[in-house]
Amino acid sequence: MSESENDIRLTGDKPIPKQDSRYDDNAYCGRCGGDVIGRSDPDVERPYCSKCGHVVYLDPKLAAVVLVCQDNALLMVQRDIEPMMGRWSFPSGYVDRGEAIEDAAVREVKEETNVEVELLGLVGLYSGGGHSVVLAAYAAQVTGGELTAGPETQDARFWGLDALPPLPFPYDDSILSDWRRQYGPS
Repeated sequence: MSESENDIRLTGDKPIPKQDSRYDDNAYCGRCGGDVIGRSDPDVERPYCSKCGHVVYLDPKLAAVVLVCQDNALLMVQRDIEPMMGRWSFPSGYVDRGEAIEDAAVREVKEETNVEVELLGLVGLYSGGGHSVVLAAYAAQVTGGELTAGPETQDARFWGLDALPPLPFPYDDSILSDWRRQYGPS
């Protein structure tokens, strides 16, 4: 980063470590194009622009996960995109800015499986330190459509509750356990 008379320097300023992937998409200020650097305060480190001082808030990304049950089986997709390409997971995807989470959940199931669903309720919210994604998990039932793999999936099918494949993501076991307790067959 070049020093100039227009650069803003605050106490605790330090360059952002290149290995810190939280800042990968934030090397330059979205307002003025200045270099983004890190600032430490007593509680939090946030990047900010060295030219205009704009703080870059690294908000988490929201994703919807849907557990669709039919005849004591859960709908799962074999992923055709990273992360975890080739692994079986619950239909899921990111919520678009301005989109209701519930609408994103229904949309993702349709995009990945061609199945139309009605949401039954929220299973739970899942997040943790160091993770950039917050998951909103929903229970749903099939209302229509014909089961086929979508463009981001290699396959889509229902798996018996006692024969589920290994789950690939960190919160999957908790989501499944919470779903079984709240919505699973008695």
